[in-house]
Amino acid sequence: MPASETVRFGRKRTLPPCPNPLFLQWLTELRDHAREKGLKTQHVYEKAIGSLKKYPLPLENAREAKILQNFGDGICKTLDDKLQKYYRENGPDASIHCLPSGAPPAGILDNNNLAPPNKKKPQGNGGKEKKGVGGGRGRTREYVPQKRSGGHAVLLALYRQSQITDSKGFMFKLELQNEAQPLCDKSFSVPDLGSKYTAWSSVSTLVQKELLVKTHNPARYSLTETGLALAERLESEESEGDRGENRGMLGQKDGEGDWRREEVEEKEGGRPEVLNISSAEEEEEEEEKQDLTKYTSITRPMQPANAAQLTELPRGSCSGKSQASETTSRPPGGCLLPGSYDIILCVDFIETTGGNTARKQELSKELQRNGVTFDIRKLNVGDFLWVAKERVTPLPGQLRPPPSRELVLDFIIERKRMDDLCGSIIDGRFREQKFRLKRCGLRKPIYLVEECGTAAAHLSIPESTLQQAIINTQVVDGFFVKRVQDVRESAAYLTVMTRYLTKLYQNRTLVCRSRELDGDGEEEEGGQREGGNVSSSLMSFAEFNHGAVKNKCQTVKEVFARQLMQISGLSGDKAAAILEHYSTLHSLLKAYEQCGGEAEKEKLLSSIRYGKLKRNLGPALSRTVYQLYCTQGALS
Repeated sequence: MPASETVRFGRKRTLPPCPNPLFLQWLTELRDHAREKGLKTQHVYEKAIGSLKKYPLPLENAREAKILQNFGDGICKTLDDKLQKYYRENGPDASIHCLPSGAPPAGILDNNNLAPPNKKKPQGNGGKEKKGVGGGRGRTREYVPQKRSGGHAVLLALYRQSQITDSKGFMFKLELQNEAQPLCDKSFSVPDLGSKYTAWSSVSTLVQKELLVKTHNPARYSLTETGLALAERLESEESEGDRGENRGMLGQKDGEGDWRREEVEEKEGGRPEVLNISSAEEEEEEEEKQDLTKYTSITRPMQPANAAQLTELPRGSCSGKSQASETTSRPPGGCLLPGSYDIILCVDFIETTGGNTARKQELSKELQRNGVTFDIRKLNVGDFLWVAKERVTPLPGQLRPPPSRELVLDFIIERKRMDDLCGSIIDGRFREQKFRLKRCGLRKPIYLVEECGTAAAHLSIPESTLQQAIINTQVVDGFFVKRVQDVRESAAYLTVMTRYLTKLYQNRTLVCRSRELDGDGEEEEGGQREGGNVSSSLMSFAEFNHGAVKNKCQTVKEVFARQLMQISGLSGDKAAAILEHYSTLHSLLKAYEQCGGEAEKEKLLSSIRYGKLKRNLGPALSRTVYQLYCTQGALS
């Protein structure tokens, strides 16, 4: 007996044919299609096929299949759609219990056949070639992330970073998110409404597919050899697509393809350039990098602005560039003239998602009902603030409008319910949040305190203590405190503030200032108090949000300040006063060494003045600080 023949034992018994071959054929096609794409729905179709084969009665339509196991609404609707199409092609009287002439059989296997022909592995070189080219079942499909998805953006960002000279070969999480965000349609930090996943969730898939390596703590991300090869392919496809777009745009010019050369000649001749096609890709990247922290959920249509307003700056504040060049690639700084911007309320995404979702959604619904234009973004400090957003209009020949500059107004709101205030006082967040609000660079911090009715009597801290904390926030810390009864009154206050700020800034020229050069903005706000068209000095939103990151790398001075604030009775104002004289712990210890005796060391800080009233720190706090840093052994 030849070795290739299959040995069969017992009586041959063929299985009865399936009474619904058409449905079986369609389910088989759906399963194979899902298997080719690597979708998990292939297993659902496989189970449905098994249930259909076991059912001995004919079905008149797909709705009757709902009684079978593994048949849901989705599968039944898909089969019904195919059945309607079948009736249109073959007539309303066509039989559905037999296959049309010329159709391949549904593929019923014999239960005694131990070696079905479609599962034979091809032999020889020809079989290998067939496996590589064809759609065999044993073929593993290569993972390629979808364009503009999170995985696609991460691979491109890491590849472009690796091509830079003197590249360190890896990227940290925040750095990678900032570089990949312009290349992705979804946000890397804020999930979509109704979902808990962000674009960053795809990184775990890249690590699982061995395209990405995550090492060290804090995490460092780098490409594997396989990931580098895939990213190189994606980059080449990206550049080819951009070149195709540019060729299409250049083809719109009648009669010649030397537009780019003509532009270069215009630049050399000193004439104003009309459109810089050669740098369109770089302009789009710059535009998207400036919009990293912007995640808009509710917007109103952009109103066209005068081009002269977008480019014209006060005398002495502009270089000799032309109008079109300034509009095409504007610097992040500059100024916004009256009428060239809109005042928009920015809401932290935590205020609309998570926790008591119904109560949080009520705030956004009230704002919409009041006609307030607001954006939902990730704010690193505060819950609400306002930005002056530049009005822009698309330029001829460009796919996207120029980036809008955004300057943060000097008003920021921290919203607290009484129960939240109680929890923040217990775990220490209350003092830390007030300190960060003071140091965020905005001059008008506001505490919006929301009462919670009779529930305040059942909190773990007495209501009198909570009221005292609110009063201290206003009197001692200098915050403006606004009390409201519920979410509806909070929305009403935000609405009134938005309209007030819109009127306040409608005739002002806003100038962008740098926080690093001008400090945190705690000085007297001269620009805010003067009337007329006097410029107001404001920070850009990107610089503000980046500078307010909670867990960013801290300087020695900042660490010393946080240490001092852990001492009972030593507030942020007192710590800031100590830092003015001794900016680091090393300088304080050197001052202690220069003192003559123990009594002088204990009173070293007692005469330092703090706060608006310029009171002394006092000998008790001075002695406590000295004992903390200079006592040998444990403190008593």
